[in-house]
Amino acid sequence: MHCPSCHADDTKVIDSREAEDGAAIRRRRLCPQCSQRFTTYERLEELPLTVVKTHGGREPFDRSKVTAGLQSACKGRPVSTEQIIAISESVEDEVRMLGTEVTSAQVGVVVLDRLRELDAVAYLRFASVYKNFDEAADFVEELQLLQKYQLASQAPVQA
Repeated sequence: MHCPSCHADDTKVIDSREAEDGAAIRRRRLCPQCSQRFTTYERLEELPLTVVKTHGGREPFDRSKVTAGLQSACKGRPVSTEQIIAISESVEDEVRMLGTEVTSAQVGVVVLDRLRELDAVAYLRFASVYKNFDEAADFVEELQLLQKYQLASQAPVQA
């Protein structure tokens, strides 16, 4: 690391600490030539995440789009802004685990998984847009699937 004052090539780390809730490392440095102290931050460089749309187009992943979809689905529901932000972050984390390129369908499935656990009405609202419901029977079918899932998740675990 170059000294910002005298531009010396070699500086000494005198202290390292976790910063930004573990997302970065804060390092205090000392220049042995001019005795200037300065701080640097080390962060993980994330690879860009690309979403392959249904029509074949590609665009960078945008968490704000996930958040906007969640806000629409949760409007008027007992879901806090903090919960929506937490879901958006967990969706991004999970799709990043799938690689640097994911389909919009994969993103939608992860969002639906989160909403299924959170709020049934928000789940159905999101599903109706994501799955392009055309008629009332689509809602009934999705509601039956949701009820089966809820019953299965409430069943006692067999040892």
